[in-house]
Amino acid sequence: MQKFVIAANDAEQRLDKYLTKKFPDMPTGILYKGVRKKRIKVNGKRAEISTKLCEGDVLELYINDEFLIPRKEKADIYHLEPRLNILYEDENLLLVDKEPGVSVHADETDKTETLITHIQAYLYLKGEYDPKKEGTFAPSLCNRIDKNTGGIVIAAKNAKTLRVMNQKIKDKEIQKKYLCICHGVLKPKSAILEAYHIKNTRQNRAFIFDTPEDGARKIKTGYKMLKTNGKLSLVEVELFTGRTHQIRAHFAYIGHPLAGDTKYGTNEQNKGLPYKYQALYSYKLKFTFTTPSHLDYLKNKEFTVENVPFTKDF
Repeated sequence: MQKFVIAANDAEQRLDKYLTKKFPDMPTGILYKGVRKKRIKVNGKRAEISTKLCEGDVLELYINDEFLIPRKEKADIYHLEPRLNILYEDENLLLVDKEPGVSVHADETDKTETLITHIQAYLYLKGEYDPKKEGTFAPSLCNRIDKNTGGIVIAAKNAKTLRVMNQKIKDKEIQKKYLCICHGVLKPKSAILEAYHIKNTRQNRAFIFDTPEDGARKIKTGYKMLKTNGKLSLVEVELFTGRTHQIRAHFAYIGHPLAGDTKYGTNEQNKGLPYKYQALYSYKLKFTFTTPSHLDYLKNKEFTVENVPFTKDF
């Protein structure tokens, strides 16, 4: 028998979600049988799969130890020297200015040098995160941006903040603005564009249409041209919807692909330009909260990356 006391970061989730995170190798059949046979108890009483765990609950598992193998720890964070450009930090969250070329999460090409691994290593060194003392939670990103796009990423230090921030993003209580360089001169100088977006997962590419198509979702992209040299333009963009590659695909669709973007632009267009990646940066974030939470102290606060690399060209 194993016994656990539910900590704050493990509370407010279903029993089955908690157990599958903590013991990822436990067969689903064993989990359901344990609940049905009263071999899994909460506070000494029979539990249901859907039982929501609360801080301080005592969980008892009368299940063979071979099925209670904890998830593997991320050994990388113990040896990694974190490299982060922290824009803001408090007891609940971090705002990190991610460099272009850095993956936010592990993928097939990069499993260690990712933004989230550096954040977890940083918090481990500060003594604010210890995987050995956590049940199922690890500091997590609330939003993500493409590997080759730079800018502000929100990281939650605790589960309560992660839940609240995810909901606020869903409810559009966070305003995000981008800077980009596009080919050509935009006419008009400012507008709100609407179109329809389809993501092709196999190609990892978005396609834009003027009219509704099967599987398409409506998108809304606002822009304001700040400067131009006649060939390239520096533009501020506000996303009213957040679809895959929305800015890159939408600007290419209207005939103004981003500088340095060879997926939606062409090599010929970008020949001779100094941009290794698409010139796109999530540079400004404002918390426009309308619903109360423990993060109310951030309401109406705005954060800006002051030195976006490619703006020096204008």
